[in-house]
Amino acid sequence: MVNTQEFLRLIDRQVSCPQTLPKALQALWYDKKGNWHQAHEIVQNANDVDSAWVHAYLHRQEGDLHNARYWYHRSSQPEFVGELNQEWEQITSLLLKKVNTTHGC
Repeated sequence: MVNTQEFLRLIDRQVSCPQTLPKALQALWYDKKGNWHQAHEIVQNANDVDSAWVHAYLHRQEGDLHNARYWYHRSSQPEFVGELNQEWEQITSLLLKKVNTTHGC
């Protein structure tokens, strides 16, 4: 996976999420598939900042802004102002860059 567009194509083509993805990207996968609950299940007990960021996004999507603010703080990310789809793309893009850098892609 190199970029967000390739990730989106993979989401469209595959039924199940690759378990080799980091938890935060797995959650974004399930969210894009329309499975908010599975996405939330993945990140709710994770302790890393990337999962906290996705957790914030999911609560913002749910309309629970108080809880979202808590998770934005935990992730050291500012509260997002804009459309949910824009936030999904921003988070996904940055997390994919981290994965690509880490794995030498």
